[in-house]
Amino acid sequence: MPEYLDKHIDKLIGVIVEYSPKFVMSFVVLLFGLWLITRIAKLADKAMVRRDLDFSLRTFLKSLISIGLKIILIVTVAGMIGIGTASFVTILGAAGLAVGLALQGSLSNFAGGVLILIFKPFKVGDTIEAGGQAGEVKEIQIFNTILLTGDHKTVILPNGPLSNGTIINTTRHGDLRVDLELKISSENDLSRVKVLIHEVLAKNNKIVNPNDSEIVVGKFSEGLLQLNVKPYCLPDNTSILISELYEGFKIAFEKNNIKLAVVK
Repeated sequence: MPEYLDKHIDKLIGVIVEYSPKFVMSFVVLLFGLWLITRIAKLADKAMVRRDLDFSLRTFLKSLISIGLKIILIVTVAGMIGIGTASFVTILGAAGLAVGLALQGSLSNFAGGVLILIFKPFKVGDTIEAGGQAGEVKEIQIFNTILLTGDHKTVILPNGPLSNGTIINTTRHGDLRVDLELKISSENDLSRVKVLIHEVLAKNNKIVNPNDSEIVVGKFSEGLLQLNVKPYCLPDNTSILISELYEGFKIAFEKNNIKLAVVK
C-alpha cells in the first residue's frame, strides 16, 4: 500500500513539476494581458473622444474592443497551458457565422448607425428629409434614428437604409431659402411693385441677410405677371415667415392699389 501511494505521489509531483512553469507563465501572461487590454480600451476611448464620437457609440466600441481582446487572450492562455485551441476557434467561428446570418438586418442597421455617428451627415436637432419622411432628429441610436415630424409624429428610421439613401439636411448650412410666388396684373408698374415687396421684406426680422433676397420675374403672359420672391431665414422660421410675408404683401398691395392677376 505505501508503495502504491508513493507511486501516485511521484506521478503527481512529476505533473506539478512539468506543468508548474506553464501555469505560472500563463498566469503572468493573463495578468499582463488584462492590464494591457484595459490600457488599450482607455486609449481607444480617448481617441474617440478627440474625434467627438457619440457617447453611445464610444461605449459600444470600447466594450467591443475589450471583449474581443479578452477572447483572444483566453484562447492564447489556454494554448500555453496545453489545451487545444482549434476547437475553440472552430466554435467561435461557427457561432459568429450563425449570429451574423440571424442578425443580418440588424447588423446592417448597426453598421449604418456607426457610419452616421462617425461621419455625421446630420446631428441631433437637425431637420432632415430621408426615407420619405421629414422631421427634426431627436435621437441617433445604434440601430435606429428617431425623427419628430411637424405634426408631432414620432418616426423611427432604420439606420441601414438611412445611411445608404439620400439625406436632405435643411439645417446644416445655417439658413434656408423660401420661395414665394406672387401673381399680379401686368398692368401694374413693375418697379413700384418691387419697391413695395422690398419694404415688406425689410420690416420682417425673421429674414436673414435681407440684401440677399431676390425678386425674379418668373412668368409673363397676357394679363399676368408672376414674381418669385426668395428670402432667407433660419430653418425653424420657414412656415411662420411665409405666412407673415403673404399677409404683408396682401396688405401692401391693397393699400397701394396693386392689382392681382385674374387666374382663369
